[in-house]
Parts: sequence; C-alpha cells; structure tokens
Amino acid sequence: MMKPAVLFVTCLALSALAGPVFAKGDIAKGKTLAYTCTGCHGIAEYKNAYPSYRVPKIGGQNEQYLIAALTGYKKRERNHPTMQAQAQSYSDEDIANIAAYLASLKTK
Repeated sequence: MMKPAVLFVTCLALSALAGPVFAKGDIAKGKTLAYTCTGCHGIAEYKNAYPSYRVPKIGGQNEQYLIAALTGYKKRERNHPTMQAQAQSYSDEDIANIAAYLASLKTK
C-alpha cells in the first residue's frame, strides 16, 4: 500500500504532466463575434495610421495563441488600447469561440 505522501506527490506529478485542458470553442458563435475583427485584421496590407505598424492577419493562427493574446489584452497584460477595450467586452467563452473560428480559417 502506498504512503499518503508518496501518493500525493505521484498525483501532483501526473497532473503537472497532463498540462492544461482548454475548452474547445464554438466556431459558428465565434464567426459572429469575430465580425468586428475583420475591420482591421481582415484587410490585406493594412497599416495603422498612428503609430504606424502593420496589423497582423489572425485567420489561421494557433487557437491557444489567440486565446492567450485576447486574454492578455482583457487583463491589460498586453498594451494596445483598442484591443484592450475590445477584449474586455468578451467573456472567456466568447474568447474561446472567437479563437476557434479564427483558427479554423485557411491561410493563403
């Protein structure tokens, strides 16, 4: 029989190895929510007026990266006023849905 301390350490190690589990977003709901994203992120070669930078294409991007990025803007860990305001209007479920939809898009 295993001692409680050994059992606890074993369970802790196995849970750490399992990694985080992410809920899969709903692509159809994400498509509706992501409509406003195309205003900047869906325009080829779009540049912001000030400060000048290219706006990244997000279609086909990794789903977990998109969740992390939107969550970072929502928590103000990423600095971009427009993206912070947009992300703060979304629930965690909305963010998962948007990420699922955007990740499902094929890139050229």
